[in-house]
Amino acid sequence: MLRKSLGNAATAGLAAAVLALAAGSVAARPSAAAPAADIRPAPAVAAADPVRVMPLGDSITGSPGCWRAVLWNRLQSAGHTAVDFVGTLGPQGCGQPYDGDNEGHGGYLVTNVANQNLLPGWLSATRPDVVLMHFGTNDVWSNLAPATILAAYGRLVDQMRAANPAMRILVAKIIPMAPSSCPECGQRVVALNNVVDGWAAGKTTAQSPIVVVDQWTGFSTTTDTNDGVHPNAAGDRKIADRWYPALVAALTGVPVPTPTATPTPPATPTPTPPATPTPPVTPTPTMPPGGCVASYRVVGQWQGGFQGEVTVRNGGLLAMTGWTVRFDVADAQRITQAWGAEVVQSGTMVTARNVAWNGALASGAQTTFGFLASTGGIPTASAVSCTAS
Repeated sequence: MLRKSLGNAATAGLAAAVLALAAGSVAARPSAAAPAADIRPAPAVAAADPVRVMPLGDSITGSPGCWRAVLWNRLQSAGHTAVDFVGTLGPQGCGQPYDGDNEGHGGYLVTNVANQNLLPGWLSATRPDVVLMHFGTNDVWSNLAPATILAAYGRLVDQMRAANPAMRILVAKIIPMAPSSCPECGQRVVALNNVVDGWAAGKTTAQSPIVVVDQWTGFSTTTDTNDGVHPNAAGDRKIADRWYPALVAALTGVPVPTPTATPTPPATPTPTPPATPTPPVTPTPTMPPGGCVASYRVVGQWQGGFQGEVTVRNGGLLAMTGWTVRFDVADAQRITQAWGAEVVQSGTMVTARNVAWNGALASGAQTTFGFLASTGGIPTASAVSCTAS
């Protein structure tokens, strides 16, 4: 919903050399808000609650972070109206009406937010279902190691899941940096972004998946920023365009493995002795048809892209310890993000292999994996094959 008051911020000391729109260094900013009572009006009996989305980060997200206005209005224009941007901070202009609530704290380091335990209060006050996190620019500027930044990411994810076990988490590969005062920052951003995919793969869960959104590729500090760091109007559009398909997918629910009941194995036939006094013949048991079975469907589609989902089922009697799925797509289709599987595309051939948590499937059990893809036409795929291991 549009801006509401959610409490007063406490003071948090932060490291020097941090981002802010104002000139000079920023030593501290208001931080965690005290949890406030829920002041949303009671919904109508037949109305569904909106999906609550928290934009989380530093000045890229909140000072003023006008990509949020672009993203909000694009969602509204596309019919995604049951969305409530939430946060303890309000809008900061942007020249268009939008739901401006956010947690974009200019000058903050993600490591300080984690170490000072600021996020739980923000979560308690706003109760998000989805988090869009673009965080770490100030940490890079402060020359903190990627491993240190990822440890802070991990702590924040743990706090998100403690507040909402089914939290849907979108984490950005942060936009490039080229400030005149930090010639090394550009390469430091690359070093951080290079390890985000691996971190996310190890941290994601079936109940609370993490989707990495690449905000770095194609973003120019020359044409898309005002100062080598903060996005201008062109940069805001690019950032909103990258968040949009991943957020739309999250609004409709991220695929979650769904176990099914194990079927009762067929009874072993009882051998019938022949009329002549010869030893009875024991029939050789045969495996029922099935094994690894996969099916493909398009979950949602928008101009220039779509979300696909593949269900993998163990149709045999023996347990599976892993699986590999293959299918062909049209020439114009390119997979950009995936969750629930390690997905590789070579030309039109797509190969997907299980991740650690969903490879073992008992007889009759199933799991799903999903992906986002760009396309210039109608999403199509050939017959899907599945091999068990």
